[in-house]
Amino acid sequence: MATPDPDPARGSGPDAHGPLRVAVVGGGPGGLYAAALLKRLDPAREVTVWERNAPDDTFGFGVVLSDETLGGIEHADPVVHAALQQHFVRWDDIDIVHRGERQTSGGHGFAALGRRRLLEILHRRCQDLGVDLRFRSEAADPDRLAATHDLVVAADGVHSTIRDTYSSVFRPHVAAHRCRYIWLAADFAFDAFRFEIAETEHGVMQLHGYPYAADASTVIVEMREEVWRAAGFDEAGERESVARCAKIFADALGGRPLKSNKSAWTTFRTVVNARWSHRNVVLLGDAAHTAHFSIGSGTKLAVEDALALAACLAEQPDLARALSAYEEERRPVVASTQRAARASLEWFENLGLYLDQPPRQFAFNLLTRSRRVTHDNLRLRDAGFTGAVERDYGCPPGTPPMFTPFRLRGLTLRNRIVVSPMDMYSATDGVPGDLHLVHLGARALGGAGLLMTEMVCVSPEGRITPGCTGLYTGRQAEAWKRIVRFAHERAPGTAVGVQLGHSGRKGSTKLMWEGMDEPLDEGNWPLVAASPIPYTPRSQTPRALTRSQLTDIREQFTAAAWRAARAGFDLLELHCAHGYLLSGFLSPLTNRRTDAYGGTLERRLRFPLEVFDAVRAVWPEERPMTVRISATDWAEGGTTAEDAVDIARAFTAHGADAIDVSTGQVVAGERPEFGRSYQTPYADRIRHATGRPVIAVGAISSWDDVNSLLLAGRTDLCALARPHLYDPNWTLHAAAEQGYDGPGAVWPMPYRAGSRRPQTGRTDAPKPRLSLGG
Repeated sequence: MATPDPDPARGSGPDAHGPLRVAVVGGGPGGLYAAALLKRLDPAREVTVWERNAPDDTFGFGVVLSDETLGGIEHADPVVHAALQQHFVRWDDIDIVHRGERQTSGGHGFAALGRRRLLEILHRRCQDLGVDLRFRSEAADPDRLAATHDLVVAADGVHSTIRDTYSSVFRPHVAAHRCRYIWLAADFAFDAFRFEIAETEHGVMQLHGYPYAADASTVIVEMREEVWRAAGFDEAGERESVARCAKIFADALGGRPLKSNKSAWTTFRTVVNARWSHRNVVLLGDAAHTAHFSIGSGTKLAVEDALALAACLAEQPDLARALSAYEEERRPVVASTQRAARASLEWFENLGLYLDQPPRQFAFNLLTRSRRVTHDNLRLRDAGFTGAVERDYGCPPGTPPMFTPFRLRGLTLRNRIVVSPMDMYSATDGVPGDLHLVHLGARALGGAGLLMTEMVCVSPEGRITPGCTGLYTGRQAEAWKRIVRFAHERAPGTAVGVQLGHSGRKGSTKLMWEGMDEPLDEGNWPLVAASPIPYTPRSQTPRALTRSQLTDIREQFTAAAWRAARAGFDLLELHCAHGYLLSGFLSPLTNRRTDAYGGTLERRLRFPLEVFDAVRAVWPEERPMTVRISATDWAEGGTTAEDAVDIARAFTAHGADAIDVSTGQVVAGERPEFGRSYQTPYADRIRHATGRPVIAVGAISSWDDVNSLLLAGRTDLCALARPHLYDPNWTLHAAAEQGYDGPGAVWPMPYRAGSRRPQTGRTDAPKPRLSLGG
């Protein structure tokens, strides 16, 4: 018997058989828009919205939406889009006022309207479509809602009751942060998105302001918790807080007052959930995720959630697959936004670090704080502003920041690119061979300013694997000399650095591709460390070093440094990161000693500093030394960002010329927060706290990122590993793609013919103009 076709008005997705009864809990923009879309897609649906507040109750004042979000709204519901268009105010500029100077950057493109107006538009649309709006109403118990409806949309905000009811399934993580803020408004329109910094006797405070109507602006005042308390805001009521904020930022406000709407000082909370749906219950908007207001994302994300949820319900054959597709589509977008928001939030938390930057660099730093706005797209938006920042930085005409020279002691690097140390695990008896010559030689020819070796071990017992290189024999030194000579002769201007280290408790393991951190099946050698703690449960337990063994290892480092100098290396880096021997002394998770080399950070630093001093004494005075550290262990109880600053200060006080700032790999149970340029905030913090040069590493993958980090003053050099594995000529290609041909990127003469991007296939074919039906 033939199966009848579904009702064509209902489509062939899940709407053909459900969900027909939909409960939306929460009458904010996300919940209302989800309700409107679901009803519009299937008028037969029974859609009910429960909102505990009155229709005209709202918190906050203005809402900013991106062109991307508006495009999605226009495509999904032209009626809502047309209504929004009537009320938007638009502007292009961002003003940054610091120490009496205003810097303006244009070309950004914002659209905003009042939150109350947005709700009115969505209320009207829901009512026109037949959505049942129940104001001043508490929704039923979540279990009952789920039992009586086909779909329950939890749009009930950051304090979601539904999320809490099913917390064992959603597994939410809510993190509070260091700043207090209050949401206010002014009865006039700023002519730009305005950031203003106030340095008060209690500490630094900042204003975020933007227009949302022809005669109104949102004003957010924010400061760190300790500043908020020192200023007495913890004891001030709403009226007093509003008046004091208006006085502090009188210049920005033109002496006008501020107004509130049940405004209270609060701490931003970042919400992350392990899952977004449970049976027929799904999270949306702030119930599922939050992102700091400094990138204007809350309403935007909620509206985009609603669009995606409605689309997935229409596209997928059943509810389970629809909710899975919704989460699969939205989770990466939200995670990316949350990373950007976290970077922006932390920038404002640490605003005091940047106060002494030159005005334009400070403004550039603020504009690029989230890493979503970069040097290249800021130049497209406002070439005049970006060009002025480049001139202040010292870029010669036509020279990108990455191709400006940098000096460390007697060494001048022709550009700011470092080929990061990359273990090849391909040596025999510690001797680098032809693969090392080809690997390092190719990257020397590729144009980087500084080429670093892999970690070169100071003793046979200090190797990570049997394939690691060393500098504990004359034969090894001669092999390294051959590689350094090739780089200097064939790629003049390329500096070559050696990284010296000892594996500590992470040694005697298999080659990476045979089983990273797995102990050797045979041929093991005994391990030593600060304390007898194995790296993993499968690892060999190291012996705690005695005083005499510490002396022996210190002498192994100095002997290796002496050989490195004779081999012709231009720079020496002491490896105190990633859980190897010296790093193991620094971290409280791996150093449990009770003698003079354990306990406080000062005592944990003692042996690494002794090694540094001994190496510096034999390393030629005119050649620089750097130190690589793990600025966080990514584990509870481990090295903190504050510890990292103190560690960096200690090494620079002993003569380190720069700190190479990495993170993690100290304990096996670490939980890194990966993402684009995810380690650079640690370098940034150390640079501004110590005033000394730093090298930033960690998922820096584009020349645009490099230029942005340098121009913002967050680092002095950028080290890249994987991009140089993908493309040995990464630096030269970066120069070609930016149209740069100068002393910062010199093509070797045999390669000169390849200095222009190769032509591709034809791209000027006429575009189709008509689509004719048959």
